[in-house]
Amino acid sequence: MSPATLSRRTITFVNIAHALDHFVLLVYPTAVIAMAPQLGLPYASLIGLSTGAFVAFGLFSLPMGWLSERLGRRNLLAIFFLGCGVALLGLSAASTPPVLAGWLLVLGIFSAIYHPIGSAMLVSHTARLGRDLGWNGVWGNLGAGFASGVTALIAAWAGWRAAFAAPGVVCLIAGAMFLAMVPGDGDARAANKGAAETLPVTRPLVLLGIFAVAIVAGGMTFNVTTIALPKVLDERLGLGLPLSLTGPLATAVFVFGAMTQLLMGRLVDRFTLPAIFAGLAMLQPLGLGLAAASTGVPLLVGLILAMAAIYGQVVVNDAMVARYVPASHRARAYSVRYFLGFTASGLAVPLIALAHGRGGFPAVLWSAGAFGAVVFGCAVAFFLVASGSARQEPAIAD
Repeated sequence: MSPATLSRRTITFVNIAHALDHFVLLVYPTAVIAMAPQLGLPYASLIGLSTGAFVAFGLFSLPMGWLSERLGRRNLLAIFFLGCGVALLGLSAASTPPVLAGWLLVLGIFSAIYHPIGSAMLVSHTARLGRDLGWNGVWGNLGAGFASGVTALIAAWAGWRAAFAAPGVVCLIAGAMFLAMVPGDGDARAANKGAAETLPVTRPLVLLGIFAVAIVAGGMTFNVTTIALPKVLDERLGLGLPLSLTGPLATAVFVFGAMTQLLMGRLVDRFTLPAIFAGLAMLQPLGLGLAAASTGVPLLVGLILAMAAIYGQVVVNDAMVARYVPASHRARAYSVRYFLGFTASGLAVPLIALAHGRGGFPAVLWSAGAFGAVVFGCAVAFFLVASGSARQEPAIAD
């Protein structure tokens, strides 16, 4: 197999894995609605069983870079497919809370493999970094977007056990196809020489510290905004829309933000990353501040601006790891990047509850805007420090 063919196949399966990763984690929150009456357990008790899965999703991303150096990235991604499939089939056969919690924990552990490993594989095989990161983001968002609807349909037609079993079988099939069609990690550089060259900097530790703060603050902004957005629209849009229209409107805002990742991908291939980071980050506090201070259409405009910046930053962050971290350390760097983002963002729900109790959703949005301001400050600092480096990142022509 030629290196170019191996790279194309690898990127295809990395995209499929991204969609499945977000899909499988969101099956349970919808399936639990059908599970509660059949198992004779309250919704509150059942939904709490998923805590371990989401905690593991963040915590277990940290050692994946280390594991990839011993097992290989291709082998770890295969374990992701097969492990998630087995966990979902286990959930489809479970009937008691301890067994459900156990399989959910297993699902969280295997799902933690994707982001650090998949991201490292993608940037190693891409010929157009920004373009491929943008499309990869869209695949992940499609997985998250379809999870609730597909799960609800399967549960209504064939029962909640089938809602777990069906994606479990899909994961196993995808894993088998991946093993058959992608024989190894390969030498991506032979096909894509120079696609993601490392940019030398004079103050790497300073840039690393700035980037780490931006990741933590960005994770908080992302989760506070995405979790609160549907209810914010319901309470503060002021148009008297029924829930049947408020839900699709919230989805439209999310989709708009997600599609911004394609635009960011194009910009990454044309302009310097520090400049893109600073310009994009400015929209977060502006959009959230506008939303916090208004209702109606201005509120909607503010939320759209904020979501565009928040989703776009995901692509920029992954591109920055690809451009500033040597290839041999990227898997570990992505492990730390996602560990910081996923773990810190676990505080989003308590923050929403605290801020809402003191000042309603305006206080929630101002709180998110404060974290957005921290991201913007980090972006400006990163731009200034990177501008003092010995060599600047060259713009990549189309």
